[in-house]
Amino acid sequence: MRRLFAILCCYVAASMVSVQAQEPVALTGDIQAAAMPETTPEKAPETVTSDSVETLLTKLTAVKLSKALPVLEKLETQGGAALLPMFKSMLAGDLYYIKSSKAVIAVVKADGKLTGRTVLGNQDLGVIEKKQIKKIRVNNKLRVFLRQAIARLQIGAPDAELRLLAVKTLLNSLNSDTVEILNSARASESDEDVRNMIDLALALHQSASPSSETRYAVVAVLADSLEKEARNKLAEIAEQDSDKKVRLAAAKALKKINERIEFYDFIDQLFFGLSLGSVLLLAAIGLAITFGVMGVINMAHGEMIMLGAYTTYVVQLMMPNAIEYSLWVAIPLAFVVSGLVGVMIERGVIRHLHGRPLETLLATFGISLILQQLVRSVFSPLNRQVASPEWLSGSLEINPVLSLTLNRLYILAFALLVFGLLLIILRKTSLGLNVRAVSQNRDMAKAMGIKTGWVDAMTFGLGSGIAGIAGVALSQLTNVGPNLGQAYIIDSFMVVVFGGVGNLWGTLVAAFSLGIANKFLEPVTGAVLASIFVLVFIILFIQKRPKGLFPQKGRAAE
Repeated sequence: MRRLFAILCCYVAASMVSVQAQEPVALTGDIQAAAMPETTPEKAPETVTSDSVETLLTKLTAVKLSKALPVLEKLETQGGAALLPMFKSMLAGDLYYIKSSKAVIAVVKADGKLTGRTVLGNQDLGVIEKKQIKKIRVNNKLRVFLRQAIARLQIGAPDAELRLLAVKTLLNSLNSDTVEILNSARASESDEDVRNMIDLALALHQSASPSSETRYAVVAVLADSLEKEARNKLAEIAEQDSDKKVRLAAAKALKKINERIEFYDFIDQLFFGLSLGSVLLLAAIGLAITFGVMGVINMAHGEMIMLGAYTTYVVQLMMPNAIEYSLWVAIPLAFVVSGLVGVMIERGVIRHLHGRPLETLLATFGISLILQQLVRSVFSPLNRQVASPEWLSGSLEINPVLSLTLNRLYILAFALLVFGLLLIILRKTSLGLNVRAVSQNRDMAKAMGIKTGWVDAMTFGLGSGIAGIAGVALSQLTNVGPNLGQAYIIDSFMVVVFGGVGNLWGTLVAAFSLGIANKFLEPVTGAVLASIFVLVFIILFIQKRPKGLFPQKGRAAE
């Protein structure tokens, strides 16, 4: 084991040289009373003919960019929610007008062709020639207005998420008109999250109230929010408010919020550590099996990961219109491709080198170079990007300061699923029984009639197939290239040695331990130094426990 680790340390050195919540408080009492208009009755909505909106739209096509804002304000007032698609198209830069008729349309580019739809009535105009239309330009000032107008119009949307997003957008643009809209919306709002966000907006608006009691009540509302606007306002009140009682309350609330943020930052780092650990687990678990059963130092294991990633890329090339389902095809196919290559390597080379670990290390290192060059010849040395399906994109937002990326969350669950399936295979199947027998005592297993050569081939194929599955997962986190596997081979060996050769539970504990340690060290020391510190720790640990955390019994213990 120490000889193996010495070899790994040399390999690492060479690599380094070459690479260098409390529930929100609803607004009540003084704040609610101050936020509500005292004597002004609700205005009845103006009834406007469609001709007035069409006139304004025509004017929008001719007016100068600096004079467009008043036209848009009138359009929002007169058109209301009916013009929401138009505002979204304009914000996205997809609003045009037909030169001959001055009709305003939304244009979408698909398959190299431009198709148009009217902004009033949403009628399909079919394919449109580029020379027939002209773009309605926007600048930053108009973009700010458009975002706020979209938010104001979406406050009445049937979808609670849209209403919540609309209120969030308005937090930085609160005025008397906006507050009146928010008050009206809160009276009929059924969703608690949206109501709390409206309360926060109203509290932000009332933070400039001349009444100390009102400002003190505002602090109580802001203290329950993790929104950036609430934190900024509390910091401002803590420094500038004229009332000492209000300043102290704001400082105390800000301190509690910062403590909550520190806790959520810890959770975020822990999640990224578990995510890295899940990748290390997928990459190392196959290596733990092959090394535990056969005693082979497989330096081509990283290339099995690479083959799995390229299999995912090829599957997407063959299924360009079914990206959402391509991963479900790529997972079993990557297992088969990498597994078959692993069996060929074992049958063609490794079975002739039993009992000679240094020679298997050199042979598999040569095979890894051959596989890398083969991939460069077929796919070119350039990195390839694998598209992520929609269900794997985005993030799960827990609160304003903590969100979990879905691709890493799914990969974590996937790694644990693969680990569980592998445990079932090794404990409940005849192959697993034979693998355990050969790993504990090869000669006795052979004497009992077990075909050790067949077990070696199947074990190597199983470990290589799992490495191929790891490649599928990595393709969703990084670009696919010929050197993809080299970035994980050393970490995989460290996980196996640290956890205990051939012990799956040791591999699980070691993978997550090293992943979490790396992610907590990186902000302090940087990525390179974090890896060095982890390597030094493992070297010192192996000096005390040469067999790892969970030493294997039988042959692996020798």
